Amino acid sequence: MSAGKHLSKGSTIPELPDDGMLRLYSMRFCPYSHRVHLVLDAKKIPYHAIFIDVSDKPEWLTDLNPLGKVPALQLVKETGQPALVESLIISEYLDEKYPENRLFPKDPLRKAQDKILIERFNPVIGAMYKMFVSPEVVPGAITNLSTGLDIFEDELQKRGSAYFGGDKPGMLDYMIWPWCERSEMLKCLLGNKYEMDKERFNNLKSQQTPTYMLRKQKK
Repeated sequence: MSAGKHLSKGSTIPELPDDGMLRLYSMRFCPYSHRVHLVLDAKKIPYHAIFIDVSDKPEWLTDLNPLGKVPALQLVKETGQPALVESLIISEYLDEKYPENRLFPKDPLRKAQDKILIERFNPVIGAMYKMFVSPEVVPGAITNLSTGLDIFEDELQKRGSAYFGGDKPGMLDYMIWPWCERSEMLKCLLGNKYEMDKERFNNLKSQQTPTYMLRKQKK
């Protein structure tokens, strides 16, 4: 492992033990990488984490992954040690490869519906990105964020459960959580311009975090 250090241009490929463990090339502050960490931890799959400075990438990263992206999951037990990219592709692969503690619903229809909801979360991601990078909030961004979250508030209410996955987090929970966690930063960045409406989003606000549940499972 890189012990928390983000590897950059000029760094050498880290020497890791030949133990057959998955290797996740990640970035500590990347919400897409966060998704994969959550899935690996939820399924209790051992892995090595190698952190990459995405603004100054090491030269060898494109040899491993021609797209030069994180997250990238290297499958060291497979022929040629291929690497998978894209957080959703990696997460679904892990759920199928390691069927214990399934995160997607077993029912094909429910699984498809949850995948549609993950896709429908993209406008929330886009709105949050605009709010993070723009010193002056784009007026429509706050509206788009709230409208996007309405879908998930209503869905959670319909399901009548603590999580989208039932009594514990499922894949849908883990795929949206990195942005829900980071939404707390908006209040610090924007002051009184934005705060999640506790009444409008009562179910979402009352959720225990998937991260909390993972810690609870490890005890």
